[in-house]
Amino acid sequence: MIPTRRILALGALAVLGCAEADQSSEVAEHPADAEHQAEVAAAGAQVMPFDLDATTHFFEKTEYGGIQEVVADSVDPHQVALIREHLEEEAERFARGDFHDPAMIHGEDMAGLHELVMGHEGLAIEYGEIELGARITYRAEEPALVSAIHDWFDAQLRDHGDHARGRR
Repeated sequence: MIPTRRILALGALAVLGCAEADQSSEVAEHPADAEHQAEVAAAGAQVMPFDLDATTHFFEKTEYGGIQEVVADSVDPHQVALIREHLEEEAERFARGDFHDPAMIHGEDMAGLHELVMGHEGLAIEYGEIELGARITYRAEEPALVSAIHDWFDAQLRDHGDHARGRR
């Protein structure tokens, strides 16, 4: 028979070994996330005219869809104008089912994107100006479209990293 102390020691080593394996897999995943976010930021710089490092995206899920805002991080009339121009154009495109820009930034397989393109006629998309930026409000009656908006927002939050924040 193996003494109780040895069993406990072996058990502790096994737990520590598993914990170390979990930590190393987290570390391995983190650089991939950072690398993907850097790729998204580089692609975003090609599509969005404003400076990602001088602005913040906000995503708020609602029962009817969601609200996306982009604001300048400081009073910068040039950045505010670029944000407003871009979001107004995007709202017009999205209302027509043209989600090409998000696909260019995040990839064609971005969560929720296909459903939004296919169901765009069931979306009400409204542009508005806010202090230091602009907002796009997305509304849908169909639960599947509301879910697609939420999935799309989650993907943007992950992909934009420090450039984005969730609300609610």
